[in-house]
Amino acid sequence: MSQSERRLLTIDVERRGYGRRYTSLPVDELRQDGFSIRFEGAYIRPHHIDLLEGDTIRWRDGGRLFQGRIAAISRTEQILDARLTDVTPLPPDAFFP
Repeated sequence: MSQSERRLLTIDVERRGYGRRYTSLPVDELRQDGFSIRFEGAYIRPHHIDLLEGDTIRWRDGGRLFQGRIAAISRTEQILDARLTDVTPLPPDAFFP
């Protein structure tokens, strides 16, 4: 798959006691153990994205829905990197509006 054909990777973020924090937040890299967002050339910076340890993350990969919790977050001037824990696939009939 070429760079121009790359699919859009997004995550949904929920915070306990708050509810849905982000819907379809674009990420540059998405792995089973975490995700990264790069900010090169962008006005917005990593500290503008409100993510906290303990936030619940959900995403689709190959038609399957996964869920995990943020275990650690690191921010530099150009990159936000989050490490996930308790990653599990959700049942096919899982629904999160």
